[in-house]
Amino acid sequence: MPPLSFVPGNRLALLCNGEEYFPALVAAIDAARAEVFLETYLFADDETGSLVAQVLARAAARGVAVHLLLDGFGAQDFAPRFRTILENAGAQVLVFRPNISPWTLKRNRLRRMHRKIAVIDAQVAFVGGINVIDDHDTPGHTPPRYDYAVRVEGPLTVQIRAEAAALWSRVAWVNFRKRWVAPSPPAQTRVWSGEGHRAMLAVRDNVTHRRDIEDAYLALIEAAREEIVIGNAYFFPGRRFRQALVAAAARGVRVVLLLQGRVEYALQHYASRALYGSLLEAGVEIHEYHKSFLHAKVAVFDRRWASVGSSNIDPFSLLLAREANLFVDDLGFAGDLRRSLHQAMEAGAAQIPPQKWRHLPLTQRVRIWLGYGLARLVMALAGTEGWH
Repeated sequence: MPPLSFVPGNRLALLCNGEEYFPALVAAIDAARAEVFLETYLFADDETGSLVAQVLARAAARGVAVHLLLDGFGAQDFAPRFRTILENAGAQVLVFRPNISPWTLKRNRLRRMHRKIAVIDAQVAFVGGINVIDDHDTPGHTPPRYDYAVRVEGPLTVQIRAEAAALWSRVAWVNFRKRWVAPSPPAQTRVWSGEGHRAMLAVRDNVTHRRDIEDAYLALIEAAREEIVIGNAYFFPGRRFRQALVAAAARGVRVVLLLQGRVEYALQHYASRALYGSLLEAGVEIHEYHKSFLHAKVAVFDRRWASVGSSNIDPFSLLLAREANLFVDDLGFAGDLRRSLHQAMEAGAAQIPPQKWRHLPLTQRVRIWLGYGLARLVMALAGTEGWH
């Protein structure tokens, strides 16, 4: 078993796409009695954004301490009407790293708050990759957006609440030079002993948890003996990660990658494909998802361990951004996620044949290597010099 600190006694529910996530989130906030923390990278001015803003305002109006933390880049277009609704109801809104110029080459511009966390009364929490945005608002893609989150009840909610409160306090200090003291969390949460799931929260920051998510991935990859299935929207791993996948394939592990097939960001799209050749030669299966907009950041290892979270496998998520992933040690949960991923592959993805990849047209190969070169230049300018 990998040396990971799983917490027993939790009850987890896997939520696929916004159509499952937002009803669960709204119900939990509507039931809140003391406090709500919500962190999101995007908060769109659409039907879903209105739904979440209204439920937060309702909670604040009845005396719940509501804390909404937005990223200054991802949510730079946060609707003024939402802020008015929330502040008039008594909710508090903070912005992580606001007013960062899009033209600066300073590394701190890329240190974003990319986490998607919600925690209500330290009793119910949500961790995943789903932003506050309409599931069917996918320009150029076939809706709905394909993503996951996890609903958590049990002892782990106390840790998730502590992480949310600590980040809120830091942002309050930076924005207002006023230290925010978190009140004591609500009463002890319930523990599910016989039916409980073992899970752990891994976060990434730029101080004490710089490689926690990547190290957890690597521990599980190295422990795998049968199968690794990774679904990731933006896949541009560093050398250690690539070597771990190649080593797993070499010892007979079936390694399956479900990656973005549609062109969303041209530079990332072509740069990531520069890595396909060496992975395919090593026996790694690559399936490109074309049915809709792929936004998932999930994995299953040996049908037993699983990960669901906000972290892409690229230098910006693993070296710069604040991220949060849930890692789970449970056959049932991992089995549910694995089945969902395989269904997505069967219904909306196409496998890349190694032989076909070796004979790509010259025009495609030129785009790929130009994209790779430009991506490396961007990473050097961003200060991610340790990413190879």
